[in-house]
Amino acid sequence: MLIKFLVMKKIRIKFLLFIYDKTQKLYRKYFKKKKRQWQFNEKQLLEFQEDSLGRKLGEFYNSHGFTMIPKMENHDVHHLITGCGTNFEDEIAMQFLLLGNGKMNAHLLAAIGLGIIMLPEYYKMYFNAYKKGQNMRAFHHINFEELLWQNFENLKNFFRQKDIPVYY
Repeated sequence: MLIKFLVMKKIRIKFLLFIYDKTQKLYRKYFKKKKRQWQFNEKQLLEFQEDSLGRKLGEFYNSHGFTMIPKMENHDVHHLITGCGTNFEDEIAMQFLLLGNGKMNAHLLAAIGLGIIMLPEYYKMYFNAYKKGQNMRAFHHINFEELLWQNFENLKNFFRQKDIPVYY
């Protein structure tokens, strides 16, 4: 029974990867048409100061064997700030986190819908990610290219705490 479940999970993930591959180019074309790709590549990011966001992002690409996808660079920073992993269920959890953080678009809602349908065994992870996004400062709209020189830990800590109301 467990082996059958694991085989079925592999098939479900292959299907989701197929859908992702077909839709991410469309997403960049229609949802990111006003954005430009960053002026840095993976190697240049590794030349940033050791404790900077830029260096951490370069190390992220290096350690995972990833390359930058034009116009999707902020997504990779979201992984660093949120601590979300890069396997498929973590990618879907990050979409829930972004929804909780205030991001809303058709691509995100489609990813969430497919995630719930295709990988329902992670619903608790998804719900916790949504709550985590609600408890973070809004970051989904930030252009992180402008912050690559900033101290990574300070940025991460800043976004991981919710705005505290000030009463006079």
